[in-house]
Amino acid sequence: MIEILTRMENTYNGKEYALLKHAYDYSRKAHVNQKRASGEEYFIHPCTVAGILIDLGLDAATVAAAFLHDVIEDTPVSEGDIKKEFGEEVLELVVGVTKLEKISFTSKEEEQAENFRKIFVAMAKDIRVIIIKLADRLHNMRSLNFLSQERQQRMARETLEIYAPLADRLGISQIKCELEDLCLKYLEPDFYEYLSTNVEERLKANVEFVDHVVSEVKDLLGETNVSGEVFGRKKHLYSIYRKMKERNKTLDQIYDLVAIRIIVNTIDECYEVFGKIHHKWKPVPGRIKDYIATPKPNMYRSLHTTVVTNFGKVFEIQIRTYEMNHAAEYGIAAHWKYKENKKIADDLDTRLSWIREVMEWQGGLKDSKEFLNSLKGDIYSSEVLVFTPKGDVISLPKDATPLDFAYSIHSAVGNKCVGAKVNSKMVPLNTTLNVGDVVEVITSQNSKGPSWDWLKIVKSSSARVKIKQFFKREMKDENIKTGKVMLDAEAKHRGYNLNELLTEDAFLSISAKLSFNGQDEMFASIGYGAVSVNQVIIKLIDYHRKSQPQQEATKFFKSNKKHDSGVSVKGMAGLLVRFAGCCNPVPGDDIVGFISRGHGVTVHRADCPNVNNFDKDRLIEVSWTKVADDGSYNTGIKVLGHTQTEILTIVAGVCSQLKLDIVSTNGRTDSKTNSAVVDFHIRLNSAEELKNLINKLSQDPKILDVFRTAN
Repeated sequence: MIEILTRMENTYNGKEYALLKHAYDYSRKAHVNQKRASGEEYFIHPCTVAGILIDLGLDAATVAAAFLHDVIEDTPVSEGDIKKEFGEEVLELVVGVTKLEKISFTSKEEEQAENFRKIFVAMAKDIRVIIIKLADRLHNMRSLNFLSQERQQRMARETLEIYAPLADRLGISQIKCELEDLCLKYLEPDFYEYLSTNVEERLKANVEFVDHVVSEVKDLLGETNVSGEVFGRKKHLYSIYRKMKERNKTLDQIYDLVAIRIIVNTIDECYEVFGKIHHKWKPVPGRIKDYIATPKPNMYRSLHTTVVTNFGKVFEIQIRTYEMNHAAEYGIAAHWKYKENKKIADDLDTRLSWIREVMEWQGGLKDSKEFLNSLKGDIYSSEVLVFTPKGDVISLPKDATPLDFAYSIHSAVGNKCVGAKVNSKMVPLNTTLNVGDVVEVITSQNSKGPSWDWLKIVKSSSARVKIKQFFKREMKDENIKTGKVMLDAEAKHRGYNLNELLTEDAFLSISAKLSFNGQDEMFASIGYGAVSVNQVIIKLIDYHRKSQPQQEATKFFKSNKKHDSGVSVKGMAGLLVRFAGCCNPVPGDDIVGFISRGHGVTVHRADCPNVNNFDKDRLIEVSWTKVADDGSYNTGIKVLGHTQTEILTIVAGVCSQLKLDIVSTNGRTDSKTNSAVVDFHIRLNSAEELKNLINKLSQDPKILDVFRTAN
């Protein structure tokens, strides 16, 4: 711990050192007598986190926040105390990385999802928050062996899914590589041990070869009068592991365990050396990558090539400038070490643009788990670099389409898109883009906006969210109507009246959990798919059961009372009669009875396919009797149309006109015809009502087909 004081004194000026020394002393006093799982003093943790940030070149305020990042949660120190002692800037950084308060979550998954949403909100305000968080996670992963195996696995998996990709996206390869190797150690311990031992043995055996190549390259630099550094750098274990898994190779088939790195002064020298390398050794086709002309999304820049020696040995060479090498190691953190460098400042803005985009579309997601899944999709996706007609480079996820490209330009461009050209040729909107394609979007002011089918075409999370936001904003009235119909139908399907469930107190209860500002917003959210109808109805029913226990008991008693079936069984009396769920007969249908042992008579439609498989001796003649006024039966219909929203709206309107109740709905998209399909269960009194319903629906031009179903 004394060492870090020396490092601070050697790195920061007098005023900055005073701030850091105060934070050091304050944290040490606050954490006195606290121990980590390893048994060591807790204060070692904030000191190590601060040390990692000093290595990255972060500013004094960030390092001070690292010393203090756990005091609010783990000690009596308050936010007011931090503000008084260290000021607003340090306080905001500390609050940004303070762990979630112990509040009640329904699951670990939801807790994790909400945690990461809050991290991104804090990141949008100040990117230094996530850098502290990454350093914090790195030290926790280094000391993971003191925790239980279950916690080791959970933390390692969370780190591999979120923190390591975030470090990569921010270009901090130093942290990213160590996190991935530590995750491998706990998630695949046997594989990790195998690689640790065997890779080192292979590297020792190749020392002579690596030294030979380094010497050859140095001679080549001398011939071209280029000064620079040349050295071998071994690949980290997780990258080797991933290559073996993805390409189904053994360790013996991985040839590039070591990359030869060449660092020179200028970009021109990079390309000059690049050409000399290819003149000396033959390049492997498909393995030449120019990340200087087209940087990675994390702004990584370098030239990569894989070459073959005259005696058949394969190895990789990376060529970059000193500035590029520093940016590759420290990523976004390089900004604070060289903040006067305009180029690095511009790189910072480019990296922050991704975070700003995430925060732009995350506002359209009510569900934290949906946000986490979308985030994973964005930070995991392999990039496809394409060009605008003006030559600007756009990074898109793997298998992206022209629609992804359009929405990456702007929401308005995507919403008005009516066509696209790729390499000057008209293409369908679901065309998969390839690296280097030149994409041009064709828009029209007369466009009515995106189609629901576009959600199946786009590959990027941001495009998907922007499409949903359009439907939320532009189709609010229709979404409210659709959502109300869906919720009402689901309530009836579960045996409830929506008006009884949706009281003012019940709505206040669920809005506290789902953040609805009013009932219309709740209906609209269901209508456009931001929340599922089940999410809402289950919470309403739970609230009703807790608030109306006596009514629930009475409801159960009434629902189990016997009533007149409306069916007469020839030659027998006193038999229990029930209706088959496979065909749902209604009055007016031709029917037949089947004697079920122990279950009385089950009534089927005469044309039910299952009847052909029954024992003929157990079939019995049945007929309809006069049905009571309140007698009703369920039957199913299938409706095909252009969109599920249109179908739901039309069917709800016709049922309301005919005074029929929708019991349940189930929608999907037919992958073959690309049309929307919705199955309904309708409560009605006779086959005549069913006939009228089908006739009216068939007359609507927006309905492609409608017919009765067996169930």
